[in-house]
Amino acid sequence: MSRNRVPPGSDEEPTPTADQPSRRRFLQSAAAAATVGVAPHLHAQTQPAAPPAPASPAEVRAPEPPQPVTLNINGRAYALQLEPRVTLLDALREYAGLMGTKKGCDRGQCGACTVLVEGRRINSCLTLAVMHEGETITTVEGLASQGVLSPIQRAFIEHDAFQCGYCTPGQLCSATALLNEFNSGTASTVTADVRTRPPQLSDDEIRERMSGNICRCGAYANIVAAVRTVHDGNTGNA
Repeated sequence: MSRNRVPPGSDEEPTPTADQPSRRRFLQSAAAAATVGVAPHLHAQTQPAAPPAPASPAEVRAPEPPQPVTLNINGRAYALQLEPRVTLLDALREYAGLMGTKKGCDRGQCGACTVLVEGRRINSCLTLAVMHEGETITTVEGLASQGVLSPIQRAFIEHDAFQCGYCTPGQLCSATALLNEFNSGTASTVTADVRTRPPQLSDDEIRERMSGNICRCGAYANIVAAVRTVHDGNTGNA
């Protein structure tokens, strides 16, 4: 009988031999080996990233200097010094001093900055001022003639087509272009046959053609009535 044999029921534990290590020592050795193997990887992950190399002087671009730009606004020539990235909206407000055109969303979504360029309505926040040198620009300040309000301006007052007034300059410019577009035969997405001139300027036509101008006060019904009044009066140009 081996001397490491323990009789049944005995509380004594066998004494481990040199060639038969205990389970506890084996687990301790395995855990220590795993810790040593993982430590370098964890250390590498916690090392801070090296800062980027500073840009060389040749890679730093100097800002573009202002350049002379002449804008024809409301029949007057404005000689301005503009950085090439200045939008037409900022040129009108900050450089020409024409504060009637409003900055709303500055993303071309609300229509508050609508002006007329060569008779066409555009969002002035989405175009650069230098792109319109030599073109005819009309803002809300230029709709009246010699102190006399235009027909669409009078209609907006008569029909209470504005409340807070913030969107009104863009609404007036857009309505002016709308009437001219319809009189020239331009169709819209609600026109039944885009190959022919719409037979009449219906309320649906007016709503669709004015849909790019948002009124947060909700004066849409009065705006439609104002546009219809001018159209029914056979004014030709608003």
